[in-house]
Amino acid sequence: MILLTLLARSLIGLGFIRSARADPSSYQWQDSLSSDAAPDWQKYVRSPPNQIVRPVAVLANYTQGNVTNPNGLLTGRGATTFTRTSVSAGTEKDVPPTIVVDFGQNVVGVLSINFDGAQSFNDTPGLPGIRLAFSETLQYLTNVSDFSRSYNGDTITPGSDQIAVNPYPYTWTDIHGCEYGNEVCEDGLHGFRYVKIYLDALPSDAPDTTSYGSVSIGSMSLNFSAFLGTPNTFTGYFESSDDQLNQWWYDGVYTNDMCTDIFRVNDTDPRGAASPTLIGKLVLHDGAKRDRDPYVGDLAVSARTSYVSHDLHLAPRNVLADLGDHQRADGWIPPASINNYTLPLLDYPLWWVVCSYDLFMYTGDTAYIQQYYPNIVKVLDTFYPSVTNTNTSLISKGVGVSGGYGDYAFLPRQGPVTYYNALYVLALDNAASIATFLGGSKQADADRWTARAQVVSAALNKYNFDTTNGAFFDGTCGGEAYCQTHAQDGNSLSIVTGVANGTRANQVLSYLSSNNARPYGNSFYDNDVIGAGFSQRVYAFISYFEIEARFLVGSASSALEEIRRLYGWMASHDPMSTQWEGIGDNGTPYEGAYTSMAHGWGTGIVPALTNYVLGVIPQGPGFSVYSIKPMPGDIHWAKGAVPTLNGPIRVSWNSNPGGGQFYLSASAPAGTQGTIYVPVANSTVAVYLDSKQYFAANGTQSLSQDGYVAIPINDAQTHTITVGFQQKSN
Repeated sequence: MILLTLLARSLIGLGFIRSARADPSSYQWQDSLSSDAAPDWQKYVRSPPNQIVRPVAVLANYTQGNVTNPNGLLTGRGATTFTRTSVSAGTEKDVPPTIVVDFGQNVVGVLSINFDGAQSFNDTPGLPGIRLAFSETLQYLTNVSDFSRSYNGDTITPGSDQIAVNPYPYTWTDIHGCEYGNEVCEDGLHGFRYVKIYLDALPSDAPDTTSYGSVSIGSMSLNFSAFLGTPNTFTGYFESSDDQLNQWWYDGVYTNDMCTDIFRVNDTDPRGAASPTLIGKLVLHDGAKRDRDPYVGDLAVSARTSYVSHDLHLAPRNVLADLGDHQRADGWIPPASINNYTLPLLDYPLWWVVCSYDLFMYTGDTAYIQQYYPNIVKVLDTFYPSVTNTNTSLISKGVGVSGGYGDYAFLPRQGPVTYYNALYVLALDNAASIATFLGGSKQADADRWTARAQVVSAALNKYNFDTTNGAFFDGTCGGEAYCQTHAQDGNSLSIVTGVANGTRANQVLSYLSSNNARPYGNSFYDNDVIGAGFSQRVYAFISYFEIEARFLVGSASSALEEIRRLYGWMASHDPMSTQWEGIGDNGTPYEGAYTSMAHGWGTGIVPALTNYVLGVIPQGPGFSVYSIKPMPGDIHWAKGAVPTLNGPIRVSWNSNPGGGQFYLSASAPAGTQGTIYVPVANSTVAVYLDSKQYFAANGTQSLSQDGYVAIPINDAQTHTITVGFQQKSN
């Protein structure tokens, strides 16, 4: 015990703890730190406190024309009045009175304006008109909204919302439709941060509205339509010694919350997406602004974000079940309800299998898996064999119906694309696990899928690996010649799935670091061989799997470095509080104003930090079996909870890597089985479980290859594990 006492005293001197007894169970480093240095996680939550959200500022630099008391609609101290008089050409510049209102962060819902009344001038026919333009960023704030459903076939507006303001006080609400027949129309729900309000009218709306007159606004507000993720709704949380990572985790949750909403006809992307089988159901949309049609590929990230933060598994479940119900006779499953469930994507049926597995593992929804297990069989045993080259055993773009099919980014790929095949291996392995968990006769399915996954994996390594550069080729460029380009998606998934062995995994990640690193993340291609600007485009969606791969090979430092570039960029650029659909040249939104700046597939930081920094991952349905394996990197401490079917798994840990010490406290619900892995720096340390020595340096036990000691846990007790210097006799 002498050395343990010295260890405690040394930690006091270093400031890790204030005081401690010599007994190893008393090293409550996390508790002593969190009480002062780690304020409550609730301070990071972005959600509005209630569904009625009000603007926080009127941007003075954007106010123009004759506007009196521009801040009145914020303060309630008199109305904000817009006045515009008709003038003779050349005598005075006719500037539409304009203000820009800032809601402080991205929001989504239906806007209401309390008008104090309006007045027409000089017997001008029609009511004074107000036009509204919504935008998630100031960069794309113009006289029309950054996105309107009119851009996708619903032509009732020209990109702005129009109002004919009545002469008496009343409340106007932005309900999709028109005030006068086919004139004076509004788009309805919007996702935005800024609203430009200006006194003007469309010539096509005459004589119902006019560009001149006086309009007074008393106040305005938004009815927040999405899931309101206030602190009391969190069933999981995360907090660490890195304040920025903490905020970005909650930014990701808020982004996902903005995408969690009831499926309504007039709120969706209108390209034939209104499905009677989804209307009125809670779903997880792609984005808050667009696409407001749930796509299954996005759920590979956004559903995991939902599972570890809120009890909202019904939203992804409704999407998965609906798509399964629309499975085609040949086994193909549609990516979304868009175009009456006919949009041809080659990768999304595989994501449907993977996301069904995630639903099972994170929530324990056995009823769903049993109902849709036949769909899994048809996807894997009917559709994908029909698009497989029998000579190579690889899915090949061009075989069967696949030639005209796209993928998550509609990429012009050909031949045995690494991404499709690595994803195929993931789906086969996930399906095999499902079959094994269900047991009985389904074990034959598991054996068949496991064997096929091994065949595809071997073929990828044989045909697609570029030994010169140490990364997998993307696909072919005409004939059988491989394109001299390497994609982030297939290379990352090759590691996540185990297709790439340890040596190749490190080669791949080294290649991506050297060739794809940008100030705002890692690009999804190393060059522009198959598409202009691809070497500068970053998708947080696919970057999630590269970040996961870095954690899996034990490189927490490089995973965190990539997270900080990617999520730090989004957090420091407008609208700042939400995570984007995609990033393009020089870090700008990749599709300009059309880009969704609050997109669920961009929230991979949430499951990444929960699964790998906090360390909690399900290994059995509903966390019936789990693992806790923190990967600290440069993080000094972390704590959090992960929701499960029977209650939360709670973890807190503290690390002093310089001194080789590590402390962890964890608890899990009754009836679960877990394995806790703690890092052991070298052969001079010992591990204590609940004050009793569990692992002795130079003893009969040995460290795993990655330097962790594994400790099985089979009860619902709170356990403490201390890693410190080996205990020696006096």
